[in-house]
Amino acid sequence: MDIKQLWLRTQDIFSALDQHPLLQAGLGLALLLIVALVLGRVARYVILHTARLLGRQPALHWVNDLLQNKVFHRLAQTTPSLVIQFGLHLVPELSKTGLIFFGNVALAFTFLFQVLAMSALLNALLDIYARTEHARTRSIKGYVQLAKMVLYVFGAIVIVATLIDRSPLLLLSGLGAMSAVILLVYKDTLLSFVASVQLTSNDMLRVGDWIEMPQVGADGDVVDITLHTVKVQNHA
Repeated sequence: MDIKQLWLRTQDIFSALDQHPLLQAGLGLALLLIVALVLGRVARYVILHTARLLGRQPALHWVNDLLQNKVFHRLAQTTPSLVIQFGLHLVPELSKTGLIFFGNVALAFTFLFQVLAMSALLNALLDIYARTEHARTRSIKGYVQLAKMVLYVFGAIVIVATLIDRSPLLLLSGLGAMSAVILLVYKDTLLSFVASVQLTSNDMLRVGDWIEMPQVGADGDVVDITLHTVKVQNHA
């Protein structure tokens, strides 16, 4: 096949695409998805490689905690959805409905990975705090667990609102009407949080204290204080 025949065949393909807008939009979306995945891989390599180089510096050793808790992994995972969000306008023959739909789905994935990144960041901060002197006497795991719970709830609200193309304030107003049900469902969690605040603020219980509760079979050292439980290592 010479160059002239190849050029004529290419023109036939483009003319056929012009006659089928849906096929043209589908191919454009497929190409955009491939580009987004490739750029996501590149961004993941660049971000993780840079983070590892920074983690080798003594003054930036905390970067290793972010790596171990996959904070940078989650941030890199937002790259494909961001590329799709900004690249949808370049897809030919894509209808306004399709533009809104795929844009909302990509935005929802962006919010999802941002929520996961913030959750991983909270875990990293907890690991960093665990190496400090204050961690021996005061545990913040209960506060971190509560913060993650609130983060997940608001993240779910924003993601659902994005998918249905509605304002998150509408869903939040609906939650206000369901406050009684929410209080009933999370009653134990709220009570545990209040008890955890009282324990830490009044310095009533610390990690390493000896605790004895024969009625529940606890007789040993306190090793961890979380939102719902106090872990005790019994002595034989």
